Amino acid sequence: MKVLIVDDEKNIRESIGRLFSLEGIESAMAADGAEAAVHLSGAAFDAVVLDLKMPRMGGQELLEWMRSEGVRAPVIMISALGDIADAVKALKSGADDYLVKPFDPAELILRVRALVAGRRRQYQVEAGSHTAAGATRLVGESAAMRSLRAMIEKVAAGDTTVLLTGESGTGKEVAAREIHARSRKAGDPFVAVNIGGIHENLVESELFGHEKGAFTGAEARTTGLFELAGSGTIFLDEIGEMPLPLQVKLLRVLQERKTRRLGGTRDIPIQARIISATNRNIEDLVRAGRFREDLYYRLNVVRIAVPPLRERREDIPLLAGHLLEKLRLRLGRPARALTPQALDALVAYPFPGNIRELENILERAMIAGEAPTIIPADLDLGRSCPIRAEGKGGTTAEAPDPAGPVSMDEVEREAIVRALAKWEGNRTRAAEELGISRRTIFYKIKRYGLE
Repeated sequence: MKVLIVDDEKNIRESIGRLFSLEGIESAMAADGAEAAVHLSGAAFDAVVLDLKMPRMGGQELLEWMRSEGVRAPVIMISALGDIADAVKALKSGADDYLVKPFDPAELILRVRALVAGRRRQYQVEAGSHTAAGATRLVGESAAMRSLRAMIEKVAAGDTTVLLTGESGTGKEVAAREIHARSRKAGDPFVAVNIGGIHENLVESELFGHEKGAFTGAEARTTGLFELAGSGTIFLDEIGEMPLPLQVKLLRVLQERKTRRLGGTRDIPIQARIISATNRNIEDLVRAGRFREDLYYRLNVVRIAVPPLRERREDIPLLAGHLLEKLRLRLGRPARALTPQALDALVAYPFPGNIRELENILERAMIAGEAPTIIPADLDLGRSCPIRAEGKGGTTAEAPDPAGPVSMDEVEREAIVRALAKWEGNRTRAAEELGISRRTIFYKIKRYGLE
């Protein structure tokens, strides 16, 4: 936690600074509002302790400047006057709390911690609307999972930029959350955004925010996700879907650790750690000119591959049990257990959709049956396993046999065919089920001749 102390009396601000230091709270100091504005323009703070009466620029003026500039740090106003009118005016201008000098040091610490905790919860709620549903913890004891956990443990300790790679549905966001949870930023916000899930014209506004009047329909200032992340972590999923013009702006954020709202004139410091992920071969995108090479090198500082489920089949029993309990709680249904035969069927299945597909299969089984056990028929793997599908030109293509060797292209094509069949050709719904963007599914449909 980092707090800015603003007071024209040197002994007061230094006393508060020492108090914070004893409590493990980092602080910076300013003698008046003008000096504080310089601090706030160049760094992010979790809270501001602000004196009301100061020369040059008082607390009220600084507070109004902070709100006009979109500085979101909570403010505790302090004053020796004890004037109720001053307190009311400060609170109306956006102060979050008010203390009268002399105050109990323990009370100040208590209020600062409460305000910061409350603001962080607010950030997390705001960020939650951008987070993929169904996030879970990393489950499994296979060699592949032990290796993944060991790598996460290593990178979590620092602030290094991380690139997660892996197929759709393998749990890249879960891995990103694990990195955040094990880091020193664990108490700060985790903001997740799926680049492929946002309309191309809105990506810039979502990430960097915009000022009122920046474009048609911009009726109020909006804070971008980089700002909302504060000192925490921002997770950019499907980074390969980012439009080229925005890649330049993201590169600037990585290089300068600053961003600027659409229509704005002020640079905003960025302290969040950046974790990105892709289910595509990003090197192919670079070679094809669809992804900037300089941005690729900035994102690819530490690379972690999240393994597909077929490469850790020994984890399926443990993972299935975890998902069944999660589904039981979410659906409000009685507990059901897999028979040994049903478990064998799952272990033998290739899972082109990975963990997301496993969860869908188990959810269908939970909803469809009432018996205390789940048998192979309840899994309806015929719906998920090979089917005959219409190929290009109306020809019928036999899906790959999961018992024999299959290529990744065959597995991917079959997963798309099944999703399209399930949703009667609705490409948006199929893309959502597969965990890919509409742009990606259009590209894959064309590639595999499924028009």
